Amino acid sequence: MDESKGAAMTDEPTVTRNAENSRYEIHLGDTLAGFAEYKERPGEMLFTHTEVDPAFQGKGLAPVLAAQALADTVASGATIVPYCPYIARYLKRNEVEGANIRWPQLPDDPAGSNAS
Repeated sequence: MDESKGAAMTDEPTVTRNAENSRYEIHLGDTLAGFAEYKERPGEMLFTHTEVDPAFQGKGLAPVLAAQALADTVASGATIVPYCPYIARYLKRNEVEGANIRWPQLPDDPAGSNAS
């Protein structure tokens, strides 16, 4: 992380992996704006929940968070398993280069298999 940019970058979102809490976090400056929770399994990253704080909604942070979390997962060589509806929608709408995806079978999937 480049500390020399300091306060000038406080409005720029940064995404980090918080392995201790099993989630990717997006911050604006020092403020946590959202997160994408995951569970790790051998060779897989199961995304379970994504949330952006209501104070930060409408700023385009969720797709930034998803893109960077998924890119990091691809770089690690893990298969993406999108249980989180937001991550699943993101993957259906956006190309994630090099992604290996295992689509879970959800018994009560309200979106149905044809959701886009």
